[in-house]
Amino acid sequence: MLPAAAENGTRTDFVTALFTATSATCVTGLAVVDTPTYWSAFGELVILGLIQAGGLGIMTIASLLGLLVSRRFGLRMQLTAQAETKALDLGDVRRVVRGVVLVSLTFELVTSLVLAARFAIGYDYGPGRALYHGVFHAVSAFNNAGFALYTDSLTRFATDAWICVPISIAVLAGGLGFPVWLEIWRHRRRERGRRRWSLHTKITVLTSGLLLLVGFVVITIAEWNNPETLGRFGPGGKLIAGFFHGVMPRTAGFNSVDVGQLESGTLLVNSILMFIGGGSAGTAGGIKVTTFALLAFVIYAEIRGEPSVHVMGRRLAASTQRQALAVALLSVGAVVAGTLVLLTLTQYRLEVVLFEVISAFATVGMSTGITADVGSAGHLVLVLLMFLGRVGPITLASALALRERSRRYELPEERPIVG
Repeated sequence: MLPAAAENGTRTDFVTALFTATSATCVTGLAVVDTPTYWSAFGELVILGLIQAGGLGIMTIASLLGLLVSRRFGLRMQLTAQAETKALDLGDVRRVVRGVVLVSLTFELVTSLVLAARFAIGYDYGPGRALYHGVFHAVSAFNNAGFALYTDSLTRFATDAWICVPISIAVLAGGLGFPVWLEIWRHRRRERGRRRWSLHTKITVLTSGLLLLVGFVVITIAEWNNPETLGRFGPGGKLIAGFFHGVMPRTAGFNSVDVGQLESGTLLVNSILMFIGGGSAGTAGGIKVTTFALLAFVIYAEIRGEPSVHVMGRRLAASTQRQALAVALLSVGAVVAGTLVLLTLTQYRLEVVLFEVISAFATVGMSTGITADVGSAGHLVLVLLMFLGRVGPITLASALALRERSRRYELPEERPIVG
């Protein structure tokens, strides 16, 4: 709210400042004002700092909670005397924090250098400006924030592979999650290293790859002849823009074409991909790919009539199935409630409002262009959705796992009619 944060030197109103701060800290990317023209250099640095703090904080806390849950129920820990404490020691915390910072800074540094070089060589930016733009967009990309220093996001670079591909890679890297990168690094030199990956890493990598492929293919085909989006590019440009927009629903929020001009079917596909999100303990939002994949395995086992769920050579615990179902259904409830409220407060179509709500809850940042026009009450609704979407699934999943208890008795069984 400081006057120094605004380009015109005046005090920013509370709702606008709160919305921007929440969007940056929750690494969402939605904006009610034009980032490059409204905020001063100081304001942009505040946003950049909040993005970095939010990304590092979420990755660290989620990784520690995951470690706490796995240790509490891990077989090795149950077979040792140390398991009685069921707590993390200081060394674990230090290793996780150090690892998260190292992974984040490595990807951000490499991406910054590539982007800065491209801005300097391809667009004649001065060294200082090129480096600033490179660092800002690299940090925003790895943390899946989606804030850009251009009014049109990245549409001016829609066919520039040297801009779009590094940003896409940074988005995917941040969205996988620190536990996955840690495991990949540990098994990098071992023979058959991928066979030693944990079930979490296998599910995250495989499901992320499949969703990326589906998003890229469906969006590219659906928008191939749309003159307002991919239709105005050549074949190579269409593939670059299609790949970019296949990656961005992983909760990044950048766009290289006008999202408001996408076909209705494309908006639906984007909404589904945004709701699923990225990997656990990463910078991406959504219900997480592991939750989505586990529910798919549960449905598959039920269709086959199997009494238990088996995934890649492992049996899935009933408690894990319930946790995935709880996270998914409560997230659906939050999206439905937010959509109903915004439909009441505004006059926009259902598909547009639903897209905006999912974008906020899944901390994506994509918008069809209505964010600034939903009014102060609508902005506060989106603020709440961004906050719930950022901390809700992580907190809920951890609380359900750590709160598990055994019953002293069971009631008589009865089966109501289903379907």
